[in-house]
Amino acid sequence: MPAYGEAKAQMDKALEAMRREFDGVRTGKASSALLDTVRVEAYGSKLPLNQVATVNVPEARLLVVQPFDKSLLKAVERAIRDADLGLNPANDGNIIRVPVPALNEERRREMVKLLHRHAEEGRVAVRHARQEANKEIKRQKDAHELPEDDAKRETDRIQKLTDEYITKIDHLLKAKEEEVMEV
Repeated sequence: MPAYGEAKAQMDKALEAMRREFDGVRTGKASSALLDTVRVEAYGSKLPLNQVATVNVPEARLLVVQPFDKSLLKAVERAIRDADLGLNPANDGNIIRVPVPALNEERRREMVKLLHRHAEEGRVAVRHARQEANKEIKRQKDAHELPEDDAKRETDRIQKLTDEYITKIDHLLKAKEEEVMEV
C-alpha cells in the first residue's frame, strides 16, 4: 500500500532529523558533530565548518580543527567562539584546538530539557505521518478503491508502525539523556 510506504519514509526522515539534533547536543565528550552548526565567514559567504576545515577528535575532551586554507584560521576560530556552544578555541598558527569542558549539573539539566524538546518534535512528526497515511486510506476507502476490511487492516498496520517509531524515539532519548547526565 502506498500510504504505508509513504508513512514509513516520513517516519524515517523524522527519526533521522531527531538523531542529527541529538548529535549536536553537547554531552561533555568531544564529538565532531558538536561543530556541525558552526558557519564560517569565508570567501564572501557563510559556509559550514566542514566545508572549510577538517575536525578530528584526538582525545575524549579535545577537538582539533584544521582549516584547508591557513588564511581562514582566525575566521574559523571566531566562528567557533561566536557559535554560542560554550567552547573556547585556541589558535596555534596551524590548527585550532578546542577543549570541551565538562558540563556542570545545571547545564546538564538544560541539555536534557533540550533533548526532550527535540524528542517531542520527533514524536509530533511521526504522528503527523500517521495522520497523513490515515487520511489517504480514508480517501481510498471513500472512493471505493479499498475495501473496508483492508482499510481497517492498513490503519492498524500504520498504528503499529507509529508505536514502533515512538518507541525508537524514546530509546534514543533515554540513551542520550544518560550520556548527558554521566559525570
